[in-house]
Amino acid sequence: MSAAILRDARHVRFAALPPLSLYVHLPWCVRKCPYCDFNSHELGRNAQGDLPEREYLAALMRDLEGLLPSVWGRRIHSIFIGGGTPSLFSAGAIDELLAGIRARLQVEPEAEVTLEANPGTAEAARFRGYRGAGVNRLSLGVQSFDDAMLQALGRIHTADEARRAIGMALETFGSVNIDLMYGLPGQTRTMARADAEEGVRRGTAHLSAYQLTIEPNTVFFSRRPALPGHDASADMQLAVEEILCGAGYEHYETSAFARPGARCRHNLNYWEFGDYLGIGAGAHGKLSFADRVTRHEQVKQPREYLAASEVPPQRTVTARELPFEFALNAFRLVDGFDAGLYGARTGLSPATIEPAMRAAESRGLVDRSGKRIRPTERGRRFLDDLVGLFLPAKE
Repeated sequence: MSAAILRDARHVRFAALPPLSLYVHLPWCVRKCPYCDFNSHELGRNAQGDLPEREYLAALMRDLEGLLPSVWGRRIHSIFIGGGTPSLFSAGAIDELLAGIRARLQVEPEAEVTLEANPGTAEAARFRGYRGAGVNRLSLGVQSFDDAMLQALGRIHTADEARRAIGMALETFGSVNIDLMYGLPGQTRTMARADAEEGVRRGTAHLSAYQLTIEPNTVFFSRRPALPGHDASADMQLAVEEILCGAGYEHYETSAFARPGARCRHNLNYWEFGDYLGIGAGAHGKLSFADRVTRHEQVKQPREYLAASEVPPQRTVTARELPFEFALNAFRLVDGFDAGLYGARTGLSPATIEPAMRAAESRGLVDRSGKRIRPTERGRRFLDDLVGLFLPAKE
C-alpha cells in the first residue's frame, strides 16, 4: 500500500455512529476493600447518614447537561450505575436519578438498567424500590460463598448474607448477576470449584468470575497477601469455566458467563467498542463524531466533583491509538467479532490493522477463517500478547 493511501486510510470517518450507553458512578462505600483500585471512598458504618444524596444528584444532572450537546438526537441503549456501592443510595434517590436522565436523554423503552449492590447493604424493600424506579438488572458483588475468603478480602458481608441477597434479588429483578473471584489468599482449587458450583445452584442467569489481581494504590499492594501461584490460579480458572459451561452458561467474554439471552448488554457495548457517556466522580466516557473519537474524564475526588462547575474537556483519540483501544476491548469476546466491526466502530479502514492481524495469525493467536475474527484458545490465554500487537508503532 502506498504511503498516500495509508495516510488516507488513517482518517476517521463514520458512516453511522455506534450505539450509546450511559455509565453513572456513585463513589461511596461502607468500607474500601484491600484489593479495590476503583474510585471508591469509605463512609463507614453510618453510610446512609453521611451520604450527600441531594448534592450528588444535582452534580450528576449538571454533569449530564454539560455533555448533552455532544449527543443531541442519540438514544441511550443501556444504563449502568456502578461504584463504590450504589445500593447505599435510597430507592428515592435512584428514582430521581433515572427520572432526571430520562428527562434529558432519549432512553430506549427496553433499555437495560443495571445497579450494583453489596450483599451487606441488601434489603428487600430497598430492592423493590429500585425495581419500581426502573432498575431491571441487579449485579451483586458476592466474590465468595466461603466466610474465610470473604474475611480475607475485607468484605462486609457473610456467605449467608450473600445467599439471602441473591434470593431477594431473584424475587425482584428480571435479571441478576453475581460476581465471584478466584485466586484468593489461602484458596485451593477445591474451594474455587465449590464457589462456582454454589453460584450455579443459586440460579442467577449471569455470573462473572475474576481472578484476584494486586493493583497499585491498594492495601494489598503495600501489604501483599500470600496468593496461589500462577499455575494454581490457572487451574482454578479452568475449573470455574468447566463448571459454568457444563451447567449451560455461555462463556462469552473473558470473565463473563450467561444463560442464553442473558448477556449484559451494557458491557457488550464496551467490548464491541460502542460509545458511552460517563458521569459521576472519576467516570470516563467515549464518544464518536462524524470525523473523530473522543474521551472524557470527570474529576475523581467526590468533594472536588461536587464543587466543579466546568464541563470536562474531551480529548481526541488519535487514529494511531484507535486500533489498540479497539483490540483491548474486542478481543475479550470469546466468540470474537464480525469482520466489519472494526471499521464500523473506529471509523478506520481495515488496512490499518492488517499487519497486526497477520502477526497475530502467524503466532496462532487469532482465527480469521470465517466471517468473524476470533481469539484462539492460545490467544485467550495470552491475551496481553495478542492485544500488544496492536499498540501504535513508535514514530
